[in-house]
Amino acid sequence: MSTVDSFGAKGVLDVDGTEYEIFRLNALEGAAKLPYSLKVLLENLLRTEDGANITSEHIRALAEWDAEAEPSIEIQFTPGRVIMQDFTGVPCIVDLATMREAVADLGGDPSRVNPLAPAELVIDHSVQIDAFGTADAIERNMDIEYQRNGERYQFLRWGQTAFDDFKVVPPGMGIVHQVNIENLARVVMTREVDGALRAYPDTCVGTDSHTTMENGLGVLGWGVGGIEAEAAMLGQPISMLIPRVVGFKLTGEIPAGATATDVVLTITEMLREHGVVGKFVEFYGEGVGAVPLANRATIGNMSPEFGSTAAIFPIDDVTLEYLRLTGRSDEQVALVEAYVKEQGMWHDSSEEITFSEYLELDLSTVVPSISGPKRPQDRIALTEAKAQFHEDIKNYATHVDDAASGDTVDDVAAQSFPASDAPGYTADDHQSEADRPREHHAHAEDDRPVKQVPVTMPDGREFELDHGAVSIASITSCTNTSNPSVMMAAAVLARNAVEKGLKAKPWVKTSIAPGSKVVTDYYEKSGLVPALEELGFYIVGYGCTTCIGNSGPLEEEISQAIQDNDLAVTSVLSGNRNFEGRINPDVKMNYLASPPLVIAYALAGNMDFDFETEPLGQDAEGNDVYLKDIWPDPAEVQKIIDSSIDTEMFTREYGTIFDGDERWQNLDTPTGKTFEWNEQSTYVRKPPYFEGMTMETTPVEDITGARVLLKLGDSVTTDHISPAGSFKSDTPAGKYLIEHGVERKDFNSYGSRRGNHEVMIRGTFANIRIKNQLLDGVEGGFTRDFTRDGGPQETVYDAAMNYKEAGVPLVVLGGKEYGSGSSRDWAAKGTSLLGVRAVIAQSYERIHRSNLIGMGVLPLQFPAGESAESLGLDGTESFDIQGVTALNEGTTPKTLKVVATKEDGATVEFDAVLRIDTPGEADYYRNGGILQYVLRQIAK
Repeated sequence: MSTVDSFGAKGVLDVDGTEYEIFRLNALEGAAKLPYSLKVLLENLLRTEDGANITSEHIRALAEWDAEAEPSIEIQFTPGRVIMQDFTGVPCIVDLATMREAVADLGGDPSRVNPLAPAELVIDHSVQIDAFGTADAIERNMDIEYQRNGERYQFLRWGQTAFDDFKVVPPGMGIVHQVNIENLARVVMTREVDGALRAYPDTCVGTDSHTTMENGLGVLGWGVGGIEAEAAMLGQPISMLIPRVVGFKLTGEIPAGATATDVVLTITEMLREHGVVGKFVEFYGEGVGAVPLANRATIGNMSPEFGSTAAIFPIDDVTLEYLRLTGRSDEQVALVEAYVKEQGMWHDSSEEITFSEYLELDLSTVVPSISGPKRPQDRIALTEAKAQFHEDIKNYATHVDDAASGDTVDDVAAQSFPASDAPGYTADDHQSEADRPREHHAHAEDDRPVKQVPVTMPDGREFELDHGAVSIASITSCTNTSNPSVMMAAAVLARNAVEKGLKAKPWVKTSIAPGSKVVTDYYEKSGLVPALEELGFYIVGYGCTTCIGNSGPLEEEISQAIQDNDLAVTSVLSGNRNFEGRINPDVKMNYLASPPLVIAYALAGNMDFDFETEPLGQDAEGNDVYLKDIWPDPAEVQKIIDSSIDTEMFTREYGTIFDGDERWQNLDTPTGKTFEWNEQSTYVRKPPYFEGMTMETTPVEDITGARVLLKLGDSVTTDHISPAGSFKSDTPAGKYLIEHGVERKDFNSYGSRRGNHEVMIRGTFANIRIKNQLLDGVEGGFTRDFTRDGGPQETVYDAAMNYKEAGVPLVVLGGKEYGSGSSRDWAAKGTSLLGVRAVIAQSYERIHRSNLIGMGVLPLQFPAGESAESLGLDGTESFDIQGVTALNEGTTPKTLKVVATKEDGATVEFDAVLRIDTPGEADYYRNGGILQYVLRQIAK
């Protein structure tokens, strides 16, 4: 915490007789004109100023922010808390558990290892829709979830009891971001520091890309990788550039036929057209006050789809109303209001605020829309959906391979399935031209491909499947299930449809998976559950499900018909991402839509449908029924919401949120300050980060005789380095699991096994599309092993182990933008555990560069204008890196001398730029990594 107060900002705020220590923004000239988001950052720097990593120059640079400038000034941001989900959060807790043992080994008290910033983990990423369409679907899905994930859950339950300031929301309770806005978010935080009760803005980073949902509450934060999350949990700052801020002015109100989903799809299209990668987006103007909090959260949630780092709303009366509705205490609400007004952070639409760029949307112009068939920015007005489908189906009726390979916003998001890794953009990144929305030239044609395939089901259902068939209709994702207006609209539409005698088509896999049990409570109180269930929309679980690809298999006969006939079928979901092949392996075309439209498409049964001119069916009298006949009246929806939702629902459901059900409470869980590792576990194992570590740092050494593990080209992403998806049995990771008694069907994904370093290092550099230039015409995780005569081809993992046995250090050669894509901790952890001591690249994605240092790997840069090719390096050389030892004297050299010796004895010498950019990073490297640095601080 702060030991310096250069600007005399520290003061006292009295709220109803309670005194809070605060750091006043008005101590700095210019602060009043800053956007809300930068005021939050400014307070953060004032409060954490230490004269070394955070100096008065940094604070002044932010207070005097130049809206026009390109980002270049680096600051250290210290988040107030951390939120995690189970895929990306497990490795963080594994590392904390391992640190406890290491402290004990060093003679310290293991119970001193705890998160220094509050950390909460919500288990929401593991439930899959195996059962659907029946009342017991949710129980069956949860039973299967526990069978698949019992090892991980035992570990997390131990962590829940072992650590202070760490809480776990068990399975079946909700989705991380909805739980965050409805309960966990503080908006203004308090903490006792040196005997004073300190108040400060709630800032929260999360190990999930859609952490930005909290931006709707005025909480600044975004998704980060596991290493940054661990750093934040352990009280360490996160390095960032002061960003550009895009002011997005809202005017008008949403018209009767449109929903919050239609608004967010429109904003996605606009921001992709404008280009906001690496920027903050901040909403302002008179229209902000007319945007309900739930709509703000929906908009904030889709910040990763916009490409922005954050998409934030300032705090106003709407925020306070939501805090009261969701059961926050009167004292908390009073503190939020008093603090925000005292700091000049309250939203005032009459105030002139300076932004870097400006956009404007009149909400009254929004029309009902869907987005697809594979990108969230490709919005289609519902009136044009049939025509656009006719245009798009031509690309899908014969398969098009659409493998994500680059680092566009879409590629980064597509690579993050199923783990939801955060994008790794920084303020100096720019949007790719490929990320813009497409142009529409579609018109309905009669010659669209048709392939009608008869299907007979075991229960007697008979139907024909065709291209465009809606095979999945899923009300899913906290993006929309957190929003009562669209959820209740779906239920009212269902009631109206049932009253008219309509039914969902028999080939549609229907589901509802809310992000909170409050949704079920208000559905039950409204009396609309029977109508939803009549149409097949039963609640199947409380978790991410379809939105992250956990849609579960289609019925066997339907799946077989699709595969045998290469049908291009569709899914319609109320989620935030829709990349090809990611929602379900059988489904090529995926559309994002509001919950009421999800149900409408289940009734229509095919994307080749015009809701204006084609009836959904007939009523009892034989009259045609159109969508307009069953579309919910917004006034009625609001009336039902007002009579069905109350604060008591939130206080009741969240009062026991950490308790879990019988399954959770009956887990056989180890106790004690340190975890009892199960040697048979293939999900959770103790990593070797601290083996042989001593209290005193070991002097860093020059690197001699290193060999090249991989020589890579430009734009190597973290997904190339550490994939998150599935893997085959002939890979090193697959062989490891088979040797440990795991059947192929139970492999799960790399993402689910991030708590087991043995699986993860075998998956490092194992992406099937990575191209190692040491080999000609070979893709995948292979290299040359120079410990053997002639350097034969070998898997990366096996070669690395041979080098390790021979005592040979390793380097990786890279091109431009090394480590771009999502922010993924295992891309750095795996690199380090394979024995790589340095990476030499032309340029780095900032977060991956920082993560490499955090794992004790040197990031070096070729001299400006030079590359491996221009220097004549082919990767067969051995490398000496000299000058590293200067770090032992407390200095960080600007360059290190690299000598590459070819097989014939000839040498290539160059001065590589050492990319250790801050004093804190130098400390991490001297200690062998961030975990070792923090561990020594704790053990002392």
